[in-house]
Amino acid sequence: MLDIREVLETNEMIEKENLDVRTITLGISLLDCIDSDLDKLNENIYNKITTLAENLVSTGKDIEKEFGIPIVNKRISVTPIALIGAAACKTPDDFVTIAKTLDDAAKKVGINFIGGYSALVSKGMTKADENLIRSIPKALSVTDMVCSSVNLGSTKTGLDMDAIRLMGEMVHEAAYLTKENDSIGCAKLVVFCNAPDDNPFMAGAFHGVTEADAIINVGVSGPGVVKKALETIHGEDFEVLCETIKKTAFKITRVGQLVAKEASERLGIPFGIIDLSLAPTPAVGDSIADIFEEMGLERAGAPGTTAALAMLNDQVKKGGVMASSYVGGLSGAFIPVSEDQGMIRAVNDGALTIEKLEAMTCVCSVGLDMIAIPGDTPATTISGIIADEMAIGMVNQKTTAVRIIPVIGKDVGDTVEFGGLLGYAPVMKVNSFGCADFINRKGRIPAPIHSFKN
Repeated sequence: MLDIREVLETNEMIEKENLDVRTITLGISLLDCIDSDLDKLNENIYNKITTLAENLVSTGKDIEKEFGIPIVNKRISVTPIALIGAAACKTPDDFVTIAKTLDDAAKKVGINFIGGYSALVSKGMTKADENLIRSIPKALSVTDMVCSSVNLGSTKTGLDMDAIRLMGEMVHEAAYLTKENDSIGCAKLVVFCNAPDDNPFMAGAFHGVTEADAIINVGVSGPGVVKKALETIHGEDFEVLCETIKKTAFKITRVGQLVAKEASERLGIPFGIIDLSLAPTPAVGDSIADIFEEMGLERAGAPGTTAALAMLNDQVKKGGVMASSYVGGLSGAFIPVSEDQGMIRAVNDGALTIEKLEAMTCVCSVGLDMIAIPGDTPATTISGIIADEMAIGMVNQKTTAVRIIPVIGKDVGDTVEFGGLLGYAPVMKVNSFGCADFINRKGRIPAPIHSFKN
């Protein structure tokens, strides 16, 4: 049973160690909004979101005040729009009207972000999928709160290389259309392999078709709490190190469980999952890289970093699973560059490269996240980076993702300021050798042999 005493035990974590509930995300199915008339479809979408989410923000604020737990974001995820708009949308511009409707609905209910401007194309693209993908750059340039994601592959189906090639072009176009704001459109766009249906974190949240009509998912974060806990056992052996991480993750997850249950009961919407992801922020002391340094690495990226991250990720999951029967989403450690002061420091000191980050993604929860690269990087090179990361997910039967930002007008050594939770990022060097002939081949990379488990 959950008890207020469990929250009181975390007071110091909240006040001094940056513990927060990163998001309450309301997942909404839009399947019953489908209509072949575009105007009617948009009306249905707007009405359903604004009705179901009417009290989301106020409920979150009430829980914050009552329990003293910071809830940073209130968000919404919806059914992938490529599915919802297929009957009505004949062109990319038709899909853009839905993006604007989502943005209007998000502003009406007062949330921070709305995710689900998405397509699932792990094996192939329908015409609607392709139209939505081609609409993404414009959609992100004319909206404020819409986030977009595309699933490009899976362990069961392989990689859709045609979609990967197209997404490289779309990332580049999104960067160009938002170049006046340091190409921030790309910060709201992520591509996946093995995307989960219940992830509450942006930019990758969407409401999977296997989910209920509406669901409450909660994302909890606390890298600062883990760092402080490790300081108390400085120099101890690996068994003590692992036990400390696991116990800390348990306590953090219990806070999320309390918030999720309260939000579910007050809104009358079923509880879905807790996502325990150590997601850093630009705040000092809220860094994954600082955890590595406390473990004994001079900088993130030093030899041993991948082993340290694998251990951290595994112990976080073990602690979280013991604290809640419904742990889902991504749950583990995120390694974004721009949102983590320690990671930024490691890049600036020359300890961390894109290649080392790629190696780390074999054992973390997501992938290459919030990485700024030169604006003149070719679209085929972006597609190549995406393909590499998708292959890691496919072969290792895990979720991987890429959220990369080619900042138009910036080069290696420049710094880009995104603001808020997105922070700032040094522009990182990209391998200059080309991969165009590989990327421009047509078709799919087949699923690995170990995918055949039926």
